[in-house]
Amino acid sequence: MALNFRFAVASDLHIAVPHTIAEQAHRFHLVEVSIPALELVLEHLSKLDIDFLLLPGDLTQDGEPENHTWLSKRLAALPYPVYVVPGNHDVPVKFANDYSIGLADFPSYYHHCGYDYQQRLYYTEQVLPGVRIIGLNSNQFDTSGKQEYTGGLETEQLDWLQQILTTAEEELVMVMIHHNVIEHLPDQSNNSLGRRYMLENRLVLLDILQYAGVKLIFTGHLHVQDIAEYQGIYEITTGSLVSYPHPYRIIDFSTDANGQQSLKIESHRVNSLPNLPNLSNISREWIGDRSFHFMSKLLTNPPLNLSPEVAKKLAPSLRYFWADIAAGDAVLDFPNFPPHARRYFQSFSTTNNIDNNATLLLP
Repeated sequence: MALNFRFAVASDLHIAVPHTIAEQAHRFHLVEVSIPALELVLEHLSKLDIDFLLLPGDLTQDGEPENHTWLSKRLAALPYPVYVVPGNHDVPVKFANDYSIGLADFPSYYHHCGYDYQQRLYYTEQVLPGVRIIGLNSNQFDTSGKQEYTGGLETEQLDWLQQILTTAEEELVMVMIHHNVIEHLPDQSNNSLGRRYMLENRLVLLDILQYAGVKLIFTGHLHVQDIAEYQGIYEITTGSLVSYPHPYRIIDFSTDANGQQSLKIESHRVNSLPNLPNLSNISREWIGDRSFHFMSKLLTNPPLNLSPEVAKKLAPSLRYFWADIAAGDAVLDFPNFPPHARRYFQSFSTTNNIDNNATLLLP
């Protein structure tokens, strides 16, 4: 079947209606722009002939019922289907409390976004003839109900996934999950700062997907623009609408006359808003202003293990390091750093320039 369709991806919306915005001195997320930024994206999409929209988690600031309700109603009013999965901010507690919904409550808010009134936290739906989306829940909780830092898929969900894939052999399957499955940063799965963004049993999932011939995974969580590949599987992670550079993607899937399937990816940014004409500059500085503590940890933790004194001297040079990573396609060099530290930060540089705009040929 010759498949040709267009869709969009926006991630980590962190929707916060004004009265729910939590004042936290060092928060990274510009949740004040969550609704106007989303509205600008939706206005753009209204001018395009898209077939559906993917939202890979962290839909709300911190799981507030008011924010889930607002977003659910807004998505229901769109003229195209929307598919979502829960992020860690959407279900920060396993059981509902005075501030947040519980894990089991999530599907009821998004019955029209893939869940179809079922209570499971994962689903599958044929979005177009020959095209199937599988939405997975990667949130996990300990025995006390506290959310785990890393993501994971329980055995029941993995068994369900394998069963679904055996019935979808003739379809193009796209998987959406909040946590990263493929590394987007150097040695991410082993780094104490990067590991929390990854799926704990990612290799099990990758084996299942590879055996079934699945080529496409869509994720969020990390707040960066990045495209990574693992043995013929591409993972496209999209940055957050509430942090620099406020990106979203428009993707064209096409099949040429020879049957070659390709994915043309275009990235767009919300650079300004009516009340924030210089949003891009403000959000870049916002991250820079909050970078010192994080960069100090990166310098003093493995693999660099620099002393606090050295880290204090080097951290100011890394003021825009994370903003540059978040933007995608970064080329980084810090020639004044010690040689091993310089090499380490150079390893974060892009090698293929495909994080924002690319055409991927599917094997």
